[in-house]
Amino acid sequence: MSAEITIAAPLLIMLLVFVGVVVHRGVDARLRVDDAAHQAARAASLERTPAAAVTAARTTAFTALSAAGVMCRSLVVTTSTSGMRPGGTVAVTVSCLVDFSDALLLGVPDRQLEATAVEPIDLWRATLTTGTRT
Repeated sequence: MSAEITIAAPLLIMLLVFVGVVVHRGVDARLRVDDAAHQAARAASLERTPAAAVTAARTTAFTALSAAGVMCRSLVVTTSTSGMRPGGTVAVTVSCLVDFSDALLLGVPDRQLEATAVEPIDLWRATLTTGTRT
C-alpha cells in the first residue's frame, strides 16, 4: 500500500498543478479580453468620427492584448458607431481565439473568448466639423 501511494502521490500532484495552471490561464485570458474590450470602447468613444473610432478600437484592443501577453490566433474587433453622437454610446466587441500552445500547456485546445463593452460619449463635447457644442 505504501509503495502505491509513493508512486501515485507525485503523479496526482503533477495532475493537480497542470489543471490549476490551465484553469488560471483560461481565467486570466478571459479577464484580459474583458479589459481589452473596455479599453477599446473608451478609445473609440474619444474619437470624433466613426472611421477614427473603428481604427482606435482595433489598435487599442491589439495593443492591450499584446501587452498582457495574450496570444490570439485570430483577433476580431467589431465597433458599433451607430450611436456616435454627443450623449450617445459606442459599443466594441473583442473576439479572440486564445492560443494555449506554449510548452507548458501542450495538448490544451485553443479557446474562443469574446467580450463586449459600451462607453458613453461626452454630452458636452464639441463636434469636429462645426467646432460648436451640440
